[in-house]
Amino acid sequence: MRYDIPAPMLAKAAATVPDPAKTPGGLLFEPKWDGFRGLLAWDGETVEIGSRGAKPLTRYFPELVEAIPELLPRPCLLDGEIVVATGAEGEQRLDWEALSQRIHPAASRVARLAAETPAMFIAFDLLAEGDDDLLDRPFSERRARLESLLADVAHPVHITRTTRDHDAAVRWLAEFEGAGLDGVVAKPLDQPYAPGKRTLIKVKHARTADVVALGYRIHKSGAGVGSLLVGLYDEDGTLRQVGGVAAWSDARRRDLVEELAPLVERDEAGDAVTGEGERSRFTGSKDVSFVRLRPERVLEVRYDQLEGARFRHTVQFERWRPDREARSCTYAQLDSVAGYDLADVIG
Repeated sequence: MRYDIPAPMLAKAAATVPDPAKTPGGLLFEPKWDGFRGLLAWDGETVEIGSRGAKPLTRYFPELVEAIPELLPRPCLLDGEIVVATGAEGEQRLDWEALSQRIHPAASRVARLAAETPAMFIAFDLLAEGDDDLLDRPFSERRARLESLLADVAHPVHITRTTRDHDAAVRWLAEFEGAGLDGVVAKPLDQPYAPGKRTLIKVKHARTADVVALGYRIHKSGAGVGSLLVGLYDEDGTLRQVGGVAAWSDARRRDLVEELAPLVERDEAGDAVTGEGERSRFTGSKDVSFVRLRPERVLEVRYDQLEGARFRHTVQFERWRPDREARSCTYAQLDSVAGYDLADVIG
């Protein structure tokens, strides 16, 4: 047999953990893992791992490809998350940077990182088992069969924890962030698997911070501001880039060019000074240059979490803060998260 890997089922955002009593059929809550979404197909002969964006991930995780045939009791198609954990025993947490390093074109580097930072697969849904296509079955049945299938499966394959208790889910949202997790997902128990549709509910951490406008990139259309780069001052007084703000409307992008014009750094000839932004394996040959701004204007943004010294995801604009001095925008304002051992999340 050979499984066709579908588009993954997606989630829409909510501000709070939903009440299962108000959802027909009830909800099952899971931790929201911060990794690469992976649909893992084992047909009895070969292992394939597809991503959320339809990019094959198989070659980047040879340790999973090697382990799966030995661990899974029979052919199946699993939906889950690929994660990497780092840290001493009792203090482990998910490590996004270590995971992102795994996407590399060189086979030798892939092999080395597979040994140095091995990945885990956290399964949370079962889409097929043997010849049984389970997409049209309710999640309650798929989950029960997943638990039965993986009951005796060992590391690096795990089955995600679940609860029907609303209070427990709220507690997970607060506590599991300390282990690097991203929030909580609520799944309707009576619904079939819906490829590509946002029928699940995700609740992520959301916070605000005052940051300094450092510069902007021109929109890909060539007109207006595409993204605004922002920064924070560290303990030594160094202003560090921490992320970017995007998702402006067409009209707002054009207006921002006019608004920010007085802050643009210029050379002796009066030309705008540009800088070179940070590159990663995801930017490739993309133009990362930006127009530099004098660090004087402060804005408030919404963010979910930090990854090292940077915002993990693109942040959202809240408002300008003319009442704030740029120098007051430091890392000290950011929430610190209590540590939580990943092993206690996996269970």
